[in-house]
Amino acid sequence: MNTGRTHLVLVLVAFVGVGGAVASWTHAAAVRLAEAQGKAPEVATASASDMGYCTGDLKVILKRVLTSCGLVSEGNSRGCQPLQARQVAAMSGGDFNALFTPLAERAAIIQFDKDNAELDGAAAELLEKTFADRRGASYFFVVSRASPEGSVEHNRDLSHRRGSAVLDHIKAKFQDPDIDQEVGLLWLGEEFAQLDQQFCQWQRSRAGDTCSTAELNRSSFIAWIDCRL
Repeated sequence: MNTGRTHLVLVLVAFVGVGGAVASWTHAAAVRLAEAQGKAPEVATASASDMGYCTGDLKVILKRVLTSCGLVSEGNSRGCQPLQARQVAAMSGGDFNALFTPLAERAAIIQFDKDNAELDGAAAELLEKTFADRRGASYFFVVSRASPEGSVEHNRDLSHRRGSAVLDHIKAKFQDPDIDQEVGLLWLGEEFAQLDQQFCQWQRSRAGDTCSTAELNRSSFIAWIDCRL
């Protein structure tokens, strides 16, 4: 995949420790300076010790997200909202979704009712199963979406609430003191990276139901990711 041709935007809230804040901000500033001077930023390359899905393209996006979209400080989180994401990483929706294709066997799609952000029993069960299956990974990503019904603003909020519902359930269930350094929350609304029909074949909380693209995008994509950045 050629990231130079990409044109839309990734949105992500990544939770990292306060101890890494200075290094993260310094790196982000260096990237912006290099771009302002017309220089290409350093491209991350996949290491032999990485998992197989850790391509150079994925690592570039993850590094930009981790350095640009906010930190946890004294228990309060902040992050990029959809419109802010243009300053983080440019990428088409199709290319963004393709980055996660190698994760098909590990990822899960948590589905919600229309205009709703509450986890049902099947969603909670699949979420707990997926989170427990860590296998030594470093980051748990929650990528929430909304289908195009309703206004853009409403769907941004709905997407955010869906991601937050996933995070809140993990916190309540697992009581992990390091969870704010492990879980990254990304909300995309209806504007970016809508899932297409092929993702109906992925593990999802409503596997027995019909699966249209609208139903598929009332969801949060979840997966553990382990990449050396």
